[in-house]
Amino acid sequence: MTEPTATRNLDRTGAAPLPWSRARDLLATQTPKEDLTFFVGTARPDGRPHAAGVGAIWVDDTLYFVSGPGTRRARNLAANPACSVSVRLKGLDVTLEGEAHRVAEAATLERVAAVYREGGWPATVLDEGFTAPFMAGSAGPPPWHLYRLTLHRAIGVACAEPYGATRWDFSR
Repeated sequence: MTEPTATRNLDRTGAAPLPWSRARDLLATQTPKEDLTFFVGTARPDGRPHAAGVGAIWVDDTLYFVSGPGTRRARNLAANPACSVSVRLKGLDVTLEGEAHRVAEAATLERVAAVYREGGWPATVLDEGFTAPFMAGSAGPPPWHLYRLTLHRAIGVACAEPYGATRWDFSR
């Protein structure tokens, strides 16, 4: 289980630090069944930012997302794996920072595809990626690549009680 190595309270109103378990448990229970939109932020080769919505899920204490191999996001990650992933969960806005790398191991692809199917996206493994009857039109043709986020830092801002804002750092 991914646990933070350091926690910093970012709240300036006197609220206590938020426990990482709040964010982790919401990610585990709300993906893939809730209608959530995740946004991945990457950097273009010239340093300009790029952000795009993705279908992401939390599986076995890890965040995964899918991208078409020809997308700007995939090309950016190939050159520089540093990225952020943001989502509004029930009562908690979360930004995850780290590095995303493509996953091609059959066992992981099968496990993640099974969780996507539980949430309603009928993904199957094809040529070290996924295929399905539907995908965002901007993703291009299948197979679509799977990425695993290696978590370095997360920030949570609670928009429901108990309120607070916290940064969690994870060892690299």
